[in-house]
Parts: sequence; C-alpha cells; structure tokens
Amino acid sequence: MMQTPRLPWLTVFGLGRLRPAPGTWGSLPPIALAGVLIALGLGPADSPVLFAAVMLTVLLAFSAACIGQGDTAEAVFGKKDHGSIVADETAGQAVTLLWLPVWAMDTPLLTAFTLLLAFLAFRAMDIVKPWPADRLQRVPGGWGVLLDDLVAGAYAAIIVHACAHTAATI
Repeated sequence: MMQTPRLPWLTVFGLGRLRPAPGTWGSLPPIALAGVLIALGLGPADSPVLFAAVMLTVLLAFSAACIGQGDTAEAVFGKKDHGSIVADETAGQAVTLLWLPVWAMDTPLLTAFTLLLAFLAFRAMDIVKPWPADRLQRVPGGWGVLLDDLVAGAYAAIIVHACAHTAATI
C-alpha cells in the first residue's frame, strides 16, 4: 500500500488501523484530552475559553486533514471513506465536547458520566447517521468524509445537554 507523509493525520496516527471498530478508536483522543484538561482544572467550568480553544484546535486540525487529503486517501485506500480514516471521528467528537454542559461537571463522578455519555452519544449518532448526516456522505472528496461526522457531533451535543438537564432536575 502506498504511503504519504500526511496520512498519519487521517488515521489519527495509526488509531484507524486498530480493529475492531476503528471509528471508536478515532473518537477516543478528544475524550481523553478533555478528561486530562478537566483533571488539570482546565475544563469547561474552570477555564471555558482554553477548553474551547483546545477542542476547536482538534476540530480544525482533523477537519483540515479530511478536507485536504480526502482525494489522496481515496487513491491510497481505494475508496472514499475507508475504515482506517478516522480523522472525521476525531473532529466530530470534538464538536460534541465543545458544548459540554458545565452543570454536568459538579463532581468527578458526574464529570466521568458526562464524558462517557458524550462518547456514547457521538458513536451512536455516527453509526445511525440521522438525516441530514446520511445524505452528507455523498458530498465529493474529503468534505463528504467529514460533514456527516460534524452533524453527528452536533446531534450528540444535543443528546448530552438533554440528558444532563434531565439528570440535574432529578
């Protein structure tokens, strides 16, 4: 298989080559990064601007990889959205984390639950691909690889907010 120096970004430095469920592996780095930031006191409740800047940087970097290298990836892997390409999952998970509800971070247990919920909600939305995410995969090139995951990330953020709000009122 042909290699290019830029493909590590698309496979999120090899995570996309892990089996089973490479998309799940590709969704983990933003969750781990969010957990570290929160543990260091740099989470959305304590340092919202820094937290958002870090998640936005992850979103933009891996989105740029998808958009800029979509055609290269298609040539290398032989199909548009090969399972080894997980930069889109990394970007989509960062979308979910950009809107973590601060009120769901009051205790370490609640924070862990919120991060787990963000991860599971994103994976569910990425797999199910509710409208319009299902249609966005048809967009040509790297945009088609990326856009469905960004929409999945937005849907997951809504789910996290709804669940966190419900939990806070119980």
